[in-house]
Amino acid sequence: MTTVDSATLLVEGPWRHRFVAANGARFHVTVSGPDDRDTPLVVLLHGVPQFWWAWRHQIPVLADAGYQVAAMDVRGTGSSDKPPQGYDVPTLAADVAGVVRSLGASRAVVIGNGTGGEIAWAMAALQPDVTRAVAVLAAPHPLDLHRHPRTSLRARAVRRLAFAQLPSFPERALQQGDLVRTLLTEWGGAPGWLDAPTEHRYREAARVPFAAHSQMEQLRWLVRSVPRTDGRRYLAALGRTRPLPVLQVHGGRDGLRPSAHAALSPSTAALVGRDYRYELVRTAGHWLPEEAPAVVNDLLLDWLREVAPA
Repeated sequence: MTTVDSATLLVEGPWRHRFVAANGARFHVTVSGPDDRDTPLVVLLHGVPQFWWAWRHQIPVLADAGYQVAAMDVRGTGSSDKPPQGYDVPTLAADVAGVVRSLGASRAVVIGNGTGGEIAWAMAALQPDVTRAVAVLAAPHPLDLHRHPRTSLRARAVRRLAFAQLPSFPERALQQGDLVRTLLTEWGGAPGWLDAPTEHRYREAARVPFAAHSQMEQLRWLVRSVPRTDGRRYLAALGRTRPLPVLQVHGGRDGLRPSAHAALSPSTAALVGRDYRYELVRTAGHWLPEEAPAVVNDLLLDWLREVAPA
């Protein structure tokens, strides 16, 4: 197997590549837009098996609207550090909070897709002092997933997540096999969205040393922590969520989480608060920023004008 230098993932475009220290690690952040303390900061979090490039359609649009935009490589992915531990959601949320401060901001709007959306949900509970508002794409609230585990996942997705719990085999499938393409196509829903160059880029990201293992560790923690003390502490913390403005967007063709059970349950909605908005994009799947970029851009800009006017 040929490994890939993470520097190849520093794709050129209307953005700047920065490396910042946060929470005991070094993170790569792609930054665009005005660079001053008065400009609202928007932090973008990708999902597994992606990296910052998943937000390439949103970065220039949000920056042109007057926002400072920072698309992170979360811990263990892209050009960020890949330590052997720290892939639980509380640590990943602390990473985001540290990056916000390292960028010179006191608060940020946090937007996440997929597993990045799980981190975004956690920010309101675990890092409320740095979180201005939250937008979550393709990620039902963790409390609702815990209450209704049988209906929150499609059957084929259950098999994929079970496979991810095995040692070594999932990493090998990401690096040498077709697991990257399988996850992107099975969980996606818009026909033809995954073209050859996009697939190649994500395959490269999986072959960066230690990246495949780190991404699998994210999925493993989400499953394995459920019966453990750390998982129970996490869910208890989510029950103390501070009400913040929330935008939730879900794809009608999501191959991982069915849209029928995506919106907040009444009990979780009471925690989140009244400033909650839910949008369904019927023709898209799990990878909303890439499958329906124009729709996502319009929804984000409309919402951001209300919660964090530039």
